[in-house]
Amino acid sequence: MREFLRRSLTGVIYVVLLLSAVFLSTDAYDFLFMAFGLGCIYEFKRMVRIKGYYIFMAYLLIWWLFIYFLEDTLLVNILMAITLAVDLALLAYLFSPQQRSFNQVQKFLIALIYIGGGCIFLTKIPYNNDVFAKYLITGIFILIWVNDTFAYVVGKLLGRTKLYPEISPKKTVEGSLGGLVFALGAAYLISIYVDILNAKNWLILALVVVIMGSLGDLLESKFKRVAGVKDSGAILPGHGGILDRLDSLLFAAPFAYFTLKLILYVS
Repeated sequence: MREFLRRSLTGVIYVVLLLSAVFLSTDAYDFLFMAFGLGCIYEFKRMVRIKGYYIFMAYLLIWWLFIYFLEDTLLVNILMAITLAVDLALLAYLFSPQQRSFNQVQKFLIALIYIGGGCIFLTKIPYNNDVFAKYLITGIFILIWVNDTFAYVVGKLLGRTKLYPEISPKKTVEGSLGGLVFALGAAYLISIYVDILNAKNWLILALVVVIMGSLGDLLESKFKRVAGVKDSGAILPGHGGILDRLDSLLFAAPFAYFTLKLILYVS
């Protein structure tokens, strides 16, 4: 009971912090995810044993460049293509039955693109023609939270078939499908109140965010299993590390950004 209360309190504080940054100011939102990125990279660096501290300087450099200086669509699209390519390669690593080790250069690039790129696109998603769409990014957060919550609840109540026991023994197919169904329901409800996207596009976005977010969660679980650790860190009581809390969002962010670009392009 004490663990449940501690986990719930930490979750509430995390949600309040996130939403406060969204609705306080764009600078607060930008700074929060820059800081989250540093925390995630620190935890990932320790987990996979990246040497030196150059990764932090590289992350801050590309983050500041792409958030405040490089607004050219071509350059952003190139970074998006690179990030998507690295993430897809990591999915191949996730489902590969063969054990594979990465050298220091590969670890550096994975941390920079997988985590750094995820933070950059998570920061860029709400911005469109100098307008900060706070309800759009809040909707994406809600989709992830609804999926996580109901995947856990449905999995506890109905879960029988293991999803990927070698990597995450507690996750079930029933739980994953339950989380997806409830997230799609949440997307439809969001579309009624947030008309920045129509119902069909909210459902498409929900599908992308939930599927890629769930894969991102499994990917981080594989990194932890290979590293022989239970959590990426211990800064969040009951939840582990910052990366444990953000793994779904970071992995889903570039795919959500790409989806939104397609939706806005074809609409």
